Amino acid sequence: MIPTATARPVVAAVLAWYAVHRRDLPWRRPGTTPWGVLVSEVMLQQTPVARVRDPWLAWMRRWPTPAALASEQPGEAVRAWGRLGYPRRALRLHQAAVVITKRHGGEVPCEHAALLALPGVGSYTAAAIASFAFGQRHVVLDTNVRRVLTRVAIGIEFPGRSTTPADTALAEQYLPARPDRAAAWAVASMELGAVICTARSPSCDRCPIRRRCAWHTAGRPSYDGPPRHGQTYEGTDRQCRGAILAVLRATTMASESDLLPSWPDRPQRTRALASLQADGLVVRTPSGQFALP
Repeated sequence: MIPTATARPVVAAVLAWYAVHRRDLPWRRPGTTPWGVLVSEVMLQQTPVARVRDPWLAWMRRWPTPAALASEQPGEAVRAWGRLGYPRRALRLHQAAVVITKRHGGEVPCEHAALLALPGVGSYTAAAIASFAFGQRHVVLDTNVRRVLTRVAIGIEFPGRSTTPADTALAEQYLPARPDRAAAWAVASMELGAVICTARSPSCDRCPIRRRCAWHTAGRPSYDGPPRHGQTYEGTDRQCRGAILAVLRATTMASESDLLPSWPDRPQRTRALASLQADGLVVRTPSGQFALP
């Protein structure tokens, strides 16, 4: 599909804005390998850019290639993940590194289907890697892009909670025909949503497409859809899991008594520890102690 007459000036304005205002992020710099792009995309899942920058740099210094990571125990990936959150992503990255090393000669595959087959790589991540690492033409729809397109084209403040076929069809109307321009649009529209067309405090006065934005033109009407609830963290099993992992990252092995100070609620601690074992993030040794895999 070729961009519509309505979409083309929006695309051109966003690309021109991005060329001047894009952030200097290490994984966007010249010379970044497809592996570096893959690592950044996995780290950025549900995690702000500011928290990813230093861990990404440390990760790439230690494991500059998939083979380097594949040669390590998976527990080292979990240890290096630190407090990025959702640590199963570290295991998936290690699994992806093993697959890339064994099946793809140590090189991240460029084919979308092959990317999608990697552990931990879903439809969004596969499209992002194909676009950002290989300059291909794909619809790349994260929360930021969906918010930008919903406001610009439909005039609604927020998109739905999950991506729908209608979201994809709308995004295709804005996707440039040339692969290089499509890849540039993917990252530029994402950047616009991240720093200008934000969820809580959009900077419409600095937006390059405000005069073409249906939501802005309509006076920025307030969202009246289903309630939007943020995720809680304090006191959850997820926080408890993180506390247990923090202990295990700091040591080789730990007994159950060593884990007592990590969380005061014993039933919740026991439940979280069992879930960590079920996810493969913690193993129980023959001696009955706990360790990273």
